[in-house]
Amino acid sequence: MAKRKERAEQLTFDRLMGGRRKGAGRKKSPDSGVSHLKRETITKDTPVHVTMKLEQGLPGLRQAHEYSVAWGAIEAARERAGTSADGWFALVHYSIQGDHLHLVVEASDNDSLSRALNGLAVRLARGLNKLWGRAGSVFADRYHCKVLRTPRQVRNTLRYVFENARRHGLPRFRNRPDPFTSGLWFTGWKDYVHDGFLSWEGPMAQARSWLLRVGWKRHGLLDLRPVWDINAA
Repeated sequence: MAKRKERAEQLTFDRLMGGRRKGAGRKKSPDSGVSHLKRETITKDTPVHVTMKLEQGLPGLRQAHEYSVAWGAIEAARERAGTSADGWFALVHYSIQGDHLHLVVEASDNDSLSRALNGLAVRLARGLNKLWGRAGSVFADRYHCKVLRTPRQVRNTLRYVFENARRHGLPRFRNRPDPFTSGLWFTGWKDYVHDGFLSWEGPMAQARSWLLRVGWKRHGLLDLRPVWDINAA
């Protein structure tokens, strides 16, 4: 009886190299940008901390003309309808730094958030490119966002956003919040009441969620001399 031939086994690249190994593969560069993994789920009850970073080498945003463009874009984007019939987006607080922006926003869902922030990025890029007389990308990567689920997280984030200039070593304004932030209109300070000419609401939307309206106050109002913890937000 003829001997049965054994079926040849196809060797894959992994088998040839000894199989998959823990920790193998190309390492992620620290400059490779925002992760493209699925984002956290957003609801109407969870504020979101958003960071948008500019490309390297562009002029700073804390200058009169650049700030004017950013202000106009924020004001135009402060409230938008969402992707569904009852969807919505609100831009509640902002901080404009040299090469990035911090935003505290609310949205009914992930799609409404994404649509509004992409629209804001387009408006900012067009305005800034027109101001600078250039073409090309303005933002280094897609926005980064962190969902805030507790009163303490919200309070820490508000402090982080309003005092972000100090973290970057920028000059501090005596006895008043950074004027490149919505802290000028913020009513949760212990030791600051805005001037009469700021009696209007500013370019931001009003908070809707309990966490961003009153929940964060469980841990105390903010003051203009916070103890820094850069990992708090």
